[in-house]
Amino acid sequence: MITTDFSGPFARVTVANDRKLNTLGSGLLLALAEAFAAVPASARAVVLTGEGARAFIGGADITEMARVETPAQGQGFIERVHAACAAIRDCPVPVIARINGWCLGAGLEIAAACDLRIAADTAQFGMPEVRVGIPSVVEAALLPGLIGWGRTRRLLLLGETFSAATMAQWGFCERVVAPDALEAACGEWCELIAHAGPVAIRNQKALIRQWEDLPLCEAIAAGIPAFAASWHTDEPREMMAAFVNRKR
Repeated sequence: MITTDFSGPFARVTVANDRKLNTLGSGLLLALAEAFAAVPASARAVVLTGEGARAFIGGADITEMARVETPAQGQGFIERVHAACAAIRDCPVPVIARINGWCLGAGLEIAAACDLRIAADTAQFGMPEVRVGIPSVVEAALLPGLIGWGRTRRLLLLGETFSAATMAQWGFCERVVAPDALEAACGEWCELIAHAGPVAIRNQKALIRQWEDLPLCEAIAAGIPAFAASWHTDEPREMMAAFVNRKR
């Protein structure tokens, strides 16, 4: 199942299938998309993680995929993977992937869909789809922007497994910590987000999403109305006044 905690400013979404390394079948994929669609407007950020210490998300459910018999069935399954990733990307507040173990296949695509990634130094990463007769697709297309084309080709074509240290060196993980420091590290980032303007954070995430899809000149131009729109609320005036008064 997917469990949620929306009680505070930092929402929590957990893939709770530790017995099967938090692998995602159709039911869990649909529930994951629904969980992100239900993140309350009061949330400042979301932490996404997997149950237990063994896995973040160990991939898509191979047992279910092994029962696929037609292209139409295959398309239906991968559309559910994409819908879960898209719900994360479309979440209006930052999503932090708390990567606590195996991060494979669809799990790595879901991590790529998050805004920030903190991994335990024991985490392992891979895209082994070609080893079971299918290509890596949907949000795997985000990987070249994160790690470059050559490393993406190595990850997808060779099906190797890589350490958290290597994935950080490549640019996939923004931070790597000891497993017992993972929770505190996520908390530190949540607190940094909490000190920023809530409207500014939402506007910044929306603008970053535009940048991913636009040519450079259009991406630069898109920032002008986004900047001007900040003054639809009193947030800039109030926060700048507080900053100026603090400096006196």
